[in-house]
Amino acid sequence: MHNSFDVVIVGGGLVGLSLARALAGSGLTLALVEPQPPAPPPVDTAWDSRVYALSPGSAAFLEACGAWQQLPRERIGRIDTMQVYGDEQGARLEFSAYDAGLRELAFTVENRRLQHALREAASGEDLRIYCPAGWTTLEFHAGQVAMRLDDGTELAARLVIGADGAESRVRAQAGIAVRVSDYRQLGVVANFSCEKAHHDVAFQWFMRDGVLALLPLPGNRVSMVWSLAEERGRRLLELPETALASEVESASGGALGTLRVITPAAGFPLKLQRVTQFTRPRLALVGDAAHNVHPLAGQGVNLGFRDARALAKVLRERGPQDDCGDYALLRRYERARREDVFTMQAATDGLQKLFSSDAVFLARARNLGLRLVDRQSWLKSFLVHHAVA
Repeated sequence: MHNSFDVVIVGGGLVGLSLARALAGSGLTLALVEPQPPAPPPVDTAWDSRVYALSPGSAAFLEACGAWQQLPRERIGRIDTMQVYGDEQGARLEFSAYDAGLRELAFTVENRRLQHALREAASGEDLRIYCPAGWTTLEFHAGQVAMRLDDGTELAARLVIGADGAESRVRAQAGIAVRVSDYRQLGVVANFSCEKAHHDVAFQWFMRDGVLALLPLPGNRVSMVWSLAEERGRRLLELPETALASEVESASGGALGTLRVITPAAGFPLKLQRVTQFTRPRLALVGDAAHNVHPLAGQGVNLGFRDARALAKVLRERGPQDDCGDYALLRRYERARREDVFTMQAATDGLQKLFSSDAVFLARARNLGLRLVDRQSWLKSFLVHHAVA
């Protein structure tokens, strides 16, 4: 079998699906290739260990994609305030939606529910989905890209988009180099019920051995992301639920009272990945295939959605005679995204290194920095408005 398309998106995760939906009605013929079979619909009573903090900008994009409105309202959490603590007494920084003139700073959404909503929104006559389907060959030619799937199906496209994650095979096949910095840390995630109400406040503690964040979920529940050294992270994953809850209670200073685990803990390795280019002729990279950042700012998936928004905009605004795989066209997307990605990578990497150092002068500087920023309302407003885009 041979099928020709304008665009083939490789990767059916959140970013790949949102891009497919954002390109619907663009006049481009679209296909999506995803090796993993679709997950079953989420169970109403179960909570997902993986939770994302989505910016209002990402929520608006997902609404335009037809996915946000499919999420149950009672499963979406709100972040109205964020309280950040350093590793010295009194080192504190607070961001408030009210002070910044916003309705909220972010929303918390479960991975599986968002994935399901995007999959439902993306399924339509203008998108051919090959799933589960892997690929065996991918060849870049002057006028097209040729791909052979595992079952022998041959696809041809004017543009292939790599949305296949941090270990992107599409990126590797295209010969795009990536620089990897291993933080030698694990991101440990779990959800808890809490004794005290969180009042839509997100908490974050920068400690010398890691960064702990507790994000509000609907009801008296929170989602944890704890970034810490690999060895300690593995020990946390091996703890019984009661012992894990006690560790988190202690590390958070009992801010939310007694905690009880409601989802099993899971862990993932943390790395910084910088690619040398986002595009080449007939190729564009989005999401984790294009960049990977430390989760301490909770911006990884938001960066990916901003990639999808920017690339969809470039492709939709192309001239009627423009080839969607033309390098000059794709460079517009790369120029639109470089600064945002570089800034976020530099900020998260710098903070991770700053708070993981044992140097006395750096400890004083980082905690003094929190206090100084907290006193500058204009600077806090600037930071908040950049983060919510």
